[in-house]
Amino acid sequence: MAGIETYWYRLSPLHLILWPASWLFCALTALRRWLYRSHILPSYRLAVPVIVIGNISVGGTGKTPLTLALAGQLVAHGWHPLIVSRGFGGTAQQQQVTPASTAQQVGDEPLLMARRKLCPVWVGRDRVATARAALKVHPECDVVLCDDGLQHYRLQRDVEIVVVDGVRRFGNGHLLPAGPLREAESRLKTVDAVVVNGGKTAQGQYAMKLSGTTFHNLRHPEKTASAADLQGLRLHAVAGIGHPQRFFDYLTSLGLNAVPHAFPDHHPYCAADLAFNDCDALLLTEKDAVKCAAFADESAWVLRVDAEIDSALISHLLRKIAP
Repeated sequence: MAGIETYWYRLSPLHLILWPASWLFCALTALRRWLYRSHILPSYRLAVPVIVIGNISVGGTGKTPLTLALAGQLVAHGWHPLIVSRGFGGTAQQQQVTPASTAQQVGDEPLLMARRKLCPVWVGRDRVATARAALKVHPECDVVLCDDGLQHYRLQRDVEIVVVDGVRRFGNGHLLPAGPLREAESRLKTVDAVVVNGGKTAQGQYAMKLSGTTFHNLRHPEKTASAADLQGLRLHAVAGIGHPQRFFDYLTSLGLNAVPHAFPDHHPYCAADLAFNDCDALLLTEKDAVKCAAFADESAWVLRVDAEIDSALISHLLRKIAP
């Protein structure tokens, strides 16, 4: 964490300067949402149900693992989901993400999701146009999962799901730039489900946790290792995600003592970033691995994690989108 983000989880004299900007951001955010709710700004409905998965705070909360878990559950219940994402940076072109795509073309998280091969994944800056284009190519798809789409009000939705980091929660409780919030905490009262990733849940909220114990060699994915296999080696861990410490803490919970290296979210890696002289094994997140495959050597191992979610959330979701 660097720059202004260091002030999002505490209060300091700097907030005397940041608060006015935060109040203005709050007013503009509320006005924008009101304009859409009042139909002054146009929004568009698709021919199939739309489920948006997002958050009210900046930084990683677990949206992508939850999106994948929901896609898998929908498939298991006979649905044919389509995942739509803006992609990091927001490519203007509507395009399908394939396992052969690159993170530079489509973004790291959409590429990660596409490589799970659960359902079609499309990216585009205009999510309405992207979803419509995707549904023409995939007419069998009967539900859309919009990854990180909570504030994209042009796309009408049938279900809103907010993911909350159960450890960091809402930081100091202030909106940008004084705090990490994109929308006021009161926004949670208007959504269909609040999912807490780790930590305690309140009444009416749904629990989620990330789990995974198998490491895959980045150069040879068929080759796997357990945490026990890696113990005793000189380990380094790299994470360029919204909350790198979550990855480092998880490795510690597996009994691994790795030297941590935190990078900014969506960091564009190069070979020099992974060059550590005293390294027997380099541990990566899936999100980082899709950007490092071209230059990482055989010491790189990827930990795949999956979201374990409350079964009551699936039942609630299916009731909301039932025809």
